[in-house]
This record gives sequence, structure tokens and C-alpha cells, in this order.
Amino acid sequence: MAMLNPQGTPRVKYQGNRKPQAVYLHIPFCTNKCFYCDFNSYVLKNQPVMEYLQGLEREMERTVKEVPPGKITSIFVGGGTPTVLKPDEMEYFLKTVKTYFPDWSEDIEFSMEANPGTTDLEKLAVMRAGGVNRVSFGVQAFQNELLSGIGRIHDTDDVYQSLENARKAGFDNMSIDLMFGLPNQTVDMLAESVSKALALNLPHYSIYSLKVEENTLFHTMYQKNQLPLPNEDDELKMYLLLMEKMKEAGYEQYEISNFAKPGFHSRHNMAYWLNEDYYGLGAGAHGYVGGMRHMNIKGVNPYTEATKEGLPRMESFEVPREEAMEDFLMVGLRVLKGVSRTHFEEQFGVSMEDMFAKPLHKMLNAGLLEEKGDGYRLSERGILFGNDVFGEFIGSLTAK
Repeated sequence: MAMLNPQGTPRVKYQGNRKPQAVYLHIPFCTNKCFYCDFNSYVLKNQPVMEYLQGLEREMERTVKEVPPGKITSIFVGGGTPTVLKPDEMEYFLKTVKTYFPDWSEDIEFSMEANPGTTDLEKLAVMRAGGVNRVSFGVQAFQNELLSGIGRIHDTDDVYQSLENARKAGFDNMSIDLMFGLPNQTVDMLAESVSKALALNLPHYSIYSLKVEENTLFHTMYQKNQLPLPNEDDELKMYLLLMEKMKEAGYEQYEISNFAKPGFHSRHNMAYWLNEDYYGLGAGAHGYVGGMRHMNIKGVNPYTEATKEGLPRMESFEVPREEAMEDFLMVGLRVLKGVSRTHFEEQFGVSMEDMFAKPLHKMLNAGLLEEKGDGYRLSERGILFGNDVFGEFIGSLTAK
């Protein structure tokens, strides 16, 4: 089954037409490295955390001087595990965010990723006082044997305790991540995890398939034929099962791997999927502003030192117009309401059909896309084979 990893980084639109309203901040520290993780993260022990946070503040200061922000509608703090910060470090960090991005919309979504077991009541209270109003917990599974098999350090008891602490601290907008296609995972195991997750009655769930990435322990094991993954038939059954269960429970599947109650779509992720501008700050962070894409220096110490001299860029470049058009289709079709002809023409000044007649007709004839209102969206079958659809648009213009 070909589905895009929802954690994949989208690319930027061709032209920005307003001040950025979304902010991504990267905290690259973790208690340990999970076996499947290829994100820019480092084991916390002996890391210069406060020096890093000071470097992040310097990047914020330089960034907003260069590109002043608009009214901020979403802030997302990812990692790593941002909640490994100690309460005093967390307080300092959140104070700097408010200092450099002070103009928040009344209904701002301020999300922070968290791992169960790293969120005691004191830390969550500091987060809430600092403006965080949404917490996304990386649960992944409700079987302890699966959790230990993927390198997670929490167990299911930690999940329930963390959610209880979050509620006590005043959080009511919470999400959890689950994974399927894990080593030794069965369809019944996923069904149990989904049932236990739904019993929590949270407003949002992200449920995505394992992707074996290079430079991970799982990739090494896979190369040695030592990774007992479910077969493709079982993985497809898992995806169909979770879609059915989430729909039965009243959750809208608004994106390939994301499900929400009405009004609780992840606003920050929607900014990615709609190709809107956003700041990307921190070691290894990606940002997209005014048609320019950048990626920051990855290493903790090199990043921190670079912030003393200027913006800590590893690379920065303008996204070619044709590539931006491809991105519009590739990223926009992840959202199940699809892509808009009007939006495309407003952004690029040409017709979507004129630019992409061949792949659009091919995917329509294959039954993987369907016309809907002002544009196109994935069909029910297309949802199952998203990568096949997206692949038709990648390179279709730039390869000419």
C-alpha cells in the first residue's frame, strides 16, 4: 500500500502575499532515540539546553526583523520531545516566543508535542501559563510489548496519567498519535489501540503508517531482513479498519492520516497542506516564506554558534514556479476536501487543467481522483493509494 508519511515535510508555494501567520519551533532533544525516528533529534543527556534556547531566541529576533509577522494564528512546537525541557527552561522558552511573536489571534492554536511520561503537572501548568493550549501526545500503541519494540520509553499507564495531568492543568484540546504497520503488530492489536484511544473521547487523532527511513535502527534491521513487519494485505486491513472505526465514532477524516471532531482540525498542519507561508525556527527546521524555502543547520552546537553571527541557514533558495505548482497538487490532495481550481489560478495565473491535463485525466480514469465542486479530490480508493496519485504530479512540469 502506497501512502505518504504524514510527517513528511511539504514544500513552499511560489509567492507569498501576506505576512506569515504560522510559526514552527524545533526542540531537538529526546530522552532516547526511537528505532523508527529520522527526525533531527538528539539524546538529552549532557546537551547544552539553555544555550540552545538562547540561540533559538537570537534566531527569533533576527527573523522577525527581516520578515515581520502578521497576526499569529498557529504556533507548533515539535521535536524531538519539547516536553523534556525542565519547567524553568520551558518558562524561558515560552516567554521568548511571546516576546517575538506577540500579536496572537483570539482563537490561536498553540500546540506542543509531548511524550507520555515527560509531562508532570508542574510542567504542564507552565506550558498552559505560557500560552500553549493544545497538546499532541505521541502514544503510538496501547500494547506495552509493541512500545518497547519500537524504542518508546513510556507504557500505557503513562498515557493515562499524562492525559489526567493535562486535564488538571487546564487543557481540553488534546490529540494523540497512533501508528500502524509496526513490527509484530496484528490487525487485532490495532483495533484494540483504536478502541482504547476512542474511549478517551479526545477531539483529534493522528493515525499513520510506519515508514522505514534511512539512518534508523529499523532501516538497518530491514536491510538484514530482521524487521517483522505486517504484510501488505494486513496493513491495508489496518487502514480500512481505522477509517471505519473513526467514522463510526463521529470523527471526520479531513486528511489522509488525521481525524477530528468538528472545529478541531489541526490548524497548523492545514497551513502546511494548503501551502501557506510559515516560519521555521530551530536546529534543522524548515521554513517557507514569500516563495523562499530554507533549512537550518542541524547540529545543536553548530546551530547555536551560527545564531551568534546571523540566521543559522544551511540552505535557502527560491522555489521555482513549476515546482510550486506541483507542490500545490501534491500537498493539497492530502486534504480530503481536495484542491481548488480558483485557488490555483489566483496563485499562479494559469488554469490547473492547462498545466496538469495528462496526470489529472490519468488519475480520473484510474478512479483515484474525482471532480468535486471547484476542483479535485481523492476518491475513496485514491485515499488508500495516495502516493500513487501524488507521484503523478511530482516532476510532471519540472521534468519537461
